Amino acid sequence: MPFHLTQGTFSFLPPLSDDEIRMQIQYCLDNDWPINIEFTDDPHPRNTYWDMWGLPMFDVKDPAAILYEINECRRAYPQHYIRVGAYDRSKGRQTLAISFIVNRPKHDPGFTLVRQDAHDRVSRYSLRSYATDRPAGERFSE
Repeated sequence: MPFHLTQGTFSFLPPLSDDEIRMQIQYCLDNDWPINIEFTDDPHPRNTYWDMWGLPMFDVKDPAAILYEINECRRAYPQHYIRVGAYDRSKGRQTLAISFIVNRPKHDPGFTLVRQDAHDRVSRYSLRSYATDRPAGERFSE
């Protein structure tokens, strides 16, 4: 199986269809969770702050309008990761209730494990995306 970035809810499933995305959006709206759309070409697991597509949609209650914005983001950034996030404000703070990826690049080279030897035989490990070897905007072109 090809590399499959596993971030967010449903990451263990095959990509969601537009109908499945619409149903998840409806679930979020039914729970009064505002929706936002984000995109990135650096999907490192610790890169939690992706670029926002417009402003969060606090007042939008129509899943078709949100799916329209997702498709506009897909058209603008077809080779980026795009995710939907929904916030549960019931606790009085910004709490992410759900997030899921709605677009992936056609080709993702994956990650490498980087080892760094430190003092006293200490080894440190970190992840680095192969995509970041290229400049932003060119990371997922083939």
